[in-house]
Formats: sequence, C-alpha cells, structure tokens
Amino acid sequence: MLTDILPFSFEVDTVAIAGASLWSLALYLGLFPCSEWVIEQLNRWFNFAERSLYTSQTEFEKTRKARESQNAFYASLFSILPFLGIGTLCNWGVEISLGRSWAISMGILACIGCGIYELGRRDGQSSD
Repeated sequence: MLTDILPFSFEVDTVAIAGASLWSLALYLGLFPCSEWVIEQLNRWFNFAERSLYTSQTEFEKTRKARESQNAFYASLFSILPFLGIGTLCNWGVEISLGRSWAISMGILACIGCGIYELGRRDGQSSD
C-alpha cells in the first residue's frame, strides 16, 4: 500500500522500535524524579515561550488557565523524547553486546525491575 504512494521502499525495524520503547519506559519509570524535572522545565519553557506571543496583559490573562493546562499536557508528552533517545542507545548497546535476541528480553526485565523500584520508592515516600 505504501509502495503505491511512495516511489521508494524503506524497511522498518520493528524489533528495534519495540526494544527502544521498552528501554525508554524502563528509564522513565526508574528515573522518575528526573522525568518530573524534565516535565517541569518543559512546562516552564512552554509557558515562557507562549507569553512572548501576547502583546497585551488582558489578552494574556483571559485564556491563561487553558493555555497552562495545554502546555502541561504538551510538556508531559515531549518529556519522553530524551528517554526515548537514551533508551535507543541502551537497546543498541544490548544488541551489540549480547545479541539481537536479548534486546527485547532485557527491555522487559528492565521495565519490570524499574516498575518494582518505583512502587517501592513511592511506598517509602508515603510512609515517611
């Protein structure tokens, strides 16, 4: 179907995409304080950048709450990009060192381990 539209063909490595996604999820869970910091910084930057688009203070204040909510949503979406890049490097490192068959398995193990770590960290925070 795509070859009918595009005059060229390209290969999509689904194993690499799945492995990088698993590793990025594991890093996002395992480094949750860091991911919260990334979200906060992106939200601050989006709010600052959007403020520069308005010339009058009344026009800015009129839709402030909705824009800040939208910027928080965008910040949470874009916060996965650094972890996706690092997860791609982790997946590539596992493929180089252990072989291609281990990339998905190690990604799943990393997700499980980081998920358990995050649950324990949150439980420890709530009991303090």
